[in-house]
Amino acid sequence: MNRVVITGANGFIGSAVVDLLISNNVSVVAMDMPGRNNNLPISPLVDFVPMDIADISPLLGLLKGYNDFDAFLHFAWTGSAGPERSDIQLQLNNVKWTTDCIRLCADINCKRFVCAGSIMENEVIAAAFTQGCRPATPFIYGSGKLAAHAMSKPLAAELGVDLLWAQITNAYGVGERSPRFINTTLRKIMANEPLQFTSGTQNYDFVYIDDIAKAFAAIAERGVPFSEYIIGSSHAKPLREFILQIKQTLAPDRDFIFGDVPFTGINLPLSAFDASLLEKDTGFKASISFPQGIVKTYNWLKEA
Repeated sequence: MNRVVITGANGFIGSAVVDLLISNNVSVVAMDMPGRNNNLPISPLVDFVPMDIADISPLLGLLKGYNDFDAFLHFAWTGSAGPERSDIQLQLNNVKWTTDCIRLCADINCKRFVCAGSIMENEVIAAAFTQGCRPATPFIYGSGKLAAHAMSKPLAAELGVDLLWAQITNAYGVGERSPRFINTTLRKIMANEPLQFTSGTQNYDFVYIDDIAKAFAAIAERGVPFSEYIIGSSHAKPLREFILQIKQTLAPDRDFIFGDVPFTGINLPLSAFDASLLEKDTGFKASISFPQGIVKTYNWLKEA
């Protein structure tokens, strides 16, 4: 690849992908909200373009001023963590904004559109068709990702854009500041707060940010058009086992209490986390182990 365009480029995942690509001499047009470029490197290979995701029409003329783009990577998604996950209107807006970006991709004659999906799409499907299931409102976020996926596929086909959809299991690592599971748990360890969890029997996976960046670069360059890829560690297991690894690695003397927090989600089978297709098509395989990743993240959080 020679040049790509990235939305949400200043975010946790977007900025990691930018760093990786420019290290491989790929030029990046990095788009994010005005003033949101503090995570982006200063480099002749990076052009920051302020964007309003709610109205991207002004970007068409600007992007046409560049030579051909090899791929369009879409990470811009408002409300991926915290209370905004439950905001129905916001998540519906994200769906529209995703399809708007596919149209923009076609308008600038870029043939590959890579979108960041979520393993929660699978959970939403399972929850919707499980009798008596009462999922919590954060499932609205996953529903937005699923709707965007479902609408993007026929639109991309109609416009002649090769869609590649990457479902991230659970991202974590240096640079993340959101109140997601790993960050919250590590912060509680640092603050000597009680460590209470569900029973932890639900299957889970975590993948470190550096591996996620490599996965997206591999998908953008070598992914098979109209494929769905799971980005994971290839070591999915019950959540309790990950939590016990955190305890063993960072807090062996602390009490970790299981069962005090109710679980209201869906337990996906381990097969749902199978990342073998990604390895088969692109050669990517995660290389950073969970204990290595949490030590890196914990040390960064202490300094940050």
